[in-house]
Amino acid sequence: MENNENVYEIARKSCVICNSCRYCEGLCAVFPAMERKREFSLQDIDYLANLCHQCSECFYDCQYAPPHEFNLALPKQLAKVRAQSYTNHAFPSFLGKAFGANAIVTTIVLVIALFLGFFASGTITATEPSRAGDFFAYVPESYMIGTFSVVAILVLAALFMSCKNFANAIELKGVNAAAIIQSIKDALKMRYLGGHEGEGCTYPTELRSNVRRVFHHFTMYGFIFCFIATVLGAIYLHILNIPAPYDFTQLPKIFGVIGGIALCIGVAGLFALKLKADKNIVDENSVSMDYALLAMLFIVSFGGLVLMCLKESAYLPCLLYFHLSTVFALFVMIPYSKFIHVFYRFIALVKYNMDEQEA
Repeated sequence: MENNENVYEIARKSCVICNSCRYCEGLCAVFPAMERKREFSLQDIDYLANLCHQCSECFYDCQYAPPHEFNLALPKQLAKVRAQSYTNHAFPSFLGKAFGANAIVTTIVLVIALFLGFFASGTITATEPSRAGDFFAYVPESYMIGTFSVVAILVLAALFMSCKNFANAIELKGVNAAAIIQSIKDALKMRYLGGHEGEGCTYPTELRSNVRRVFHHFTMYGFIFCFIATVLGAIYLHILNIPAPYDFTQLPKIFGVIGGIALCIGVAGLFALKLKADKNIVDENSVSMDYALLAMLFIVSFGGLVLMCLKESAYLPCLLYFHLSTVFALFVMIPYSKFIHVFYRFIALVKYNMDEQEA
């Protein structure tokens, strides 16, 4: 694996060449942002890398791409910087390094540790037939809520500090409401995944297609629906005093099922695209981090659907322990995995839209 300094220096040199050429200036937000610079610091490269959606149209349009001696493969080079930025700004840093070094092994160890914790705290059989399908019959309510509360607090603190570190690094200052609103619109529409003039994204190959944008929409909105279902479940239990399990007429189940199905579709599609991606545009050193996140998102969403279907079977205890372990592991991964790009990219979009306002 290339060292930190070399990764940034290669990307910096490519940005200098791009800034001299400017053939790609209308492709996405990266190039207008780049053209405001005459020289590029490491902070500038972090900003541009996280502004990039790796649509790779610039690679296929570039006259200096390999085998040219300039070896300008900007999507791949910025992907390397992005992966490094997740480690550079992580809090605490040792967890960022662990995920960066071997995301798949770290994730597996985390899931196993959490599974053993739930297994040790729970009971394999529900003592009352009337509690069939009741999760709290297998995992004590106090343990589940207490564990989730601790994990949530630690993850939110780590996420806040990581985002703060990144925002400080790219010198984001004086944020205004207009820039935030525009950035939210851009993010919700996946504006820059539409390619030049909405014709489609040149990923996984040079053929234009909006399929990647569609799968990203399924993934994003599926995750949002699942999060809403979790929040609604907490409201039903702690405010309305309506315990789980919920039927298909109740909001937690409605949002959960729709979100779970959408996540499965979106993640499976993105995984398939990544397997077919042109090797010239992906960073082979950080691809394990991408696969680890996609695998976890699919396991969590599919596992939730399986748990719903088998909630009154003899397999419920182990299915429940496994599902809770993967959900908790996913939340722990958020500040240190590819998931953090969601937040870093939004911060980069805010900076870009503020610069657009000033321009």
